Amino acid sequence: MITKDQKDNLFSLIKSLTKSEKRQFKLYVGRLGVNTDSKFLKLFNLLDKAKSYNEATIIKSGIVKKTQLANVKAHLYKQILISLKLNPSHQNIRSQIREQLDFASILYHKGLYKQSLKILDKAKELAIVNEEKNMAFEIVELEKIIESQYITRSISTRADELAIQAKNLSAQNVIASKLSNLSLQLYSTILKTGYVKNEKESQKVTKYFNDRLPKVNLAKLGFREKLWLYKAHLWYSFLMQDFLNCYKYASKWVDLFHQNPSMINLNPVFYLKGNNYLLESLFFISNKSKFIKKLEHFKTTVNNPKFNKDENVSTLVFLYTNFHSINQHFIDGSFEKGLVLIPQIEKELIQFEDRIDPHHKMIFYYKFASLQFGAGNNKACIKYLDKIISNKSLSMREDLLCFSRVLNLVAHYEAGLDYHLETLLRTTYKFLIKMNDLHEVQKEMIKFIRGLQDIYPHDLKNAFKDLLERLKVYEDHPFERRAFLYLDIISWLESKIENKPVGEIIQNKYLVKKAP
Repeated sequence: MITKDQKDNLFSLIKSLTKSEKRQFKLYVGRLGVNTDSKFLKLFNLLDKAKSYNEATIIKSGIVKKTQLANVKAHLYKQILISLKLNPSHQNIRSQIREQLDFASILYHKGLYKQSLKILDKAKELAIVNEEKNMAFEIVELEKIIESQYITRSISTRADELAIQAKNLSAQNVIASKLSNLSLQLYSTILKTGYVKNEKESQKVTKYFNDRLPKVNLAKLGFREKLWLYKAHLWYSFLMQDFLNCYKYASKWVDLFHQNPSMINLNPVFYLKGNNYLLESLFFISNKSKFIKKLEHFKTTVNNPKFNKDENVSTLVFLYTNFHSINQHFIDGSFEKGLVLIPQIEKELIQFEDRIDPHHKMIFYYKFASLQFGAGNNKACIKYLDKIISNKSLSMREDLLCFSRVLNLVAHYEAGLDYHLETLLRTTYKFLIKMNDLHEVQKEMIKFIRGLQDIYPHDLKNAFKDLLERLKVYEDHPFERRAFLYLDIISWLESKIENKPVGEIIQNKYLVKKAP
């Protein structure tokens, strides 16, 4: 029986190990001579050399019988995790606090209460300083248990102190929990459906947000609670397409880290995500000068040797650096300059093959397609869009799937591939109807392209002008304008009317907007 690599957890784990991690695992296993000939070590060596997971090959090797395989795999998996836990590169503040808590529990069970309390006091201080308040609460609860059995005479108010500390930590944890729940629900909504599509959805999201947003005193909040508060506001602003407020809360999020620099290496993923949304909101409000400044600052920070990078963090750095390196060319229409990024990123994508999910890969393809379209390379644009449209198993944001198909129609028209248009129109229309995502902009576009075959060449410019007038009314519409975030149809139409490249139209608009 052959299982796909990514579906076998043990195989995926072994393939994720670095050379030093493999060496440490073998040293860890070899500390007891009895292990050197063990089945699980032989299985490790076999899977380490294998290119894919094949159960039949394992059984055929004679290392293990079929009936034993599940147990040997489970044991090997556990031993690898223990070995990784012991690796200094995987030890951080959290693991240090957790280790101290484990030591204190052992001492407590041995009846060595004073020693246990001494360790707990240091661990608690470390937890509070590093905003690990759930762990701090756990430590206080263990301190209370020990104090109830072994009353320290040195501090008569000890019980009261612990009770107050537990109450304060509990209150802060409750606020953080409410804010993180709200943030997660809003994030889930934006991933599944994208921005709000109409007044009904807008009211529903606003009510949901206001009903669940706890009343807080900002001055009394710690780093962690502020972070979740800014996140919740950011997701709400994104859902509502309020990009100025997105910028406001993404800035607060990133500034919070710069005000607490020790938190950057303790929570690198949150730091990276904050920068990603800061750049995204600057992209949406078309502020290129600030965008470039923030992008350069971001690159400087993440490329500093002091910035800790594990596999997960390295993947996010790759994603965000490249997404925004492309985005800068959409702000001012410098598509030609952006084309050089495509082969570089495609090369790196191969290296990150196992670490980037299909959704993010498709976002890259959509961005590549848009760059090619902006540069007038319509056939290259179609090639990348086909990778998205032909992917039947793809779980991707609805709005991106929708605009991939609309852009595909426009690119086919531009490339002069008229013989495909009828079929494409039918499949696109069916797809959009099924998605319940057919907005006025898409309706107008499909109606226009469907009618193109009946228009005489000399009437074409007037038809473009007519469509432009009909679409202009949606440019600042609170729910319809999202169409222009993915595909600047207005600039494309103006390029057809003025007989200029679409990049030149966008560049001129940007210069006018930028002028004092």
